[in-house]
Amino acid sequence: MRIAVDAMGGDNAPEEIVKGVLEASEKFPCEIILVGDSNKIKNILEREGKNNFRIEIRHAEEIISMRDHPADAVRSKKNSSIVVATEMVKSGECDAVLSAGSTGAAVAAAQLILKRIHGVGRPAIATPIPTPNGVTLLLDSGANVDSKPEHLVQVAMMGAFYAEHVLGKKNPKVGLLNIGEEETKGNEQVKETYQLLKDAPNINFTGNAEGRDIPEGKFDVVVCDGFVGNVVLKFGEGLALTIFKLIKEEIAAGGVSAKVGALLLTPTLKNLAKRLDVSEYGGAPLLGVNGYCIISHGSSDAKSICSAIGIAQDYVHSNILERINTAI
Repeated sequence: MRIAVDAMGGDNAPEEIVKGVLEASEKFPCEIILVGDSNKIKNILEREGKNNFRIEIRHAEEIISMRDHPADAVRSKKNSSIVVATEMVKSGECDAVLSAGSTGAAVAAAQLILKRIHGVGRPAIATPIPTPNGVTLLLDSGANVDSKPEHLVQVAMMGAFYAEHVLGKKNPKVGLLNIGEEETKGNEQVKETYQLLKDAPNINFTGNAEGRDIPEGKFDVVVCDGFVGNVVLKFGEGLALTIFKLIKEEIAAGGVSAKVGALLLTPTLKNLAKRLDVSEYGGAPLLGVNGYCIISHGSSDAKSICSAIGIAQDYVHSNILERINTAI
């Protein structure tokens, strides 16, 4: 298996991207091609002194930044790292592409180069959210801000396939994100989607999901449009960071007794932090395009990139594309 990694995408690129690839090369049996500024990549590899024979470099001199219009940049910057990496999947040279750069650019590149699976109205980013029961898959978490009810039914189907065949959840429970459990709640989009999901074959639809149900793990898959999903995702990230920050501040201000208590709780707090650590999952698949594409968070560090490569490997092995093609 060969995975193309956008070395120039992300807040910490190319340093953390290259380090993450080095970690992954020692952990996973796949071959990895780093796409980007070859001089910068080589310098990091030499400095780390851990170059692996399963790591290649493909030079790409252009970069698509967060300020660029995604679709326009993909069309005009043909030699950008994300475009070159995605083209490698299109040509069959690589099995999957991974990027922590502009989400809009990664989605645009996938749609313009790989194209959507025939019959799929909108692709969707499926983000795993840590819960006491493992993870809840939230989708769409940002690929499309506007979706019709029929698109959301397709999103639910794709999410259920991924949850079952990649995450190992048997007959995954699918919920529709709403402002209440009752069937009559929500806007017109959600109410119409509810009725379509009720009648959809091969989807274990178990009703509306409220926001609090996501971290509780009440559902295996929670469906919404990309606008709502992205707001939920970023609110959750911000809330988790704020809670840990407040805990540290309270410990610092609490005097000796607070510090002693914190010391005693250190193993417990470390275990909790690990369970909530999104870097354990690293990346989210873009479902609905004709190729395996993983999108990582812009602030991804080496650990996240390494985890994302593992996810890409599992994603390719799952043969999800064929299942979605057949179902839709």
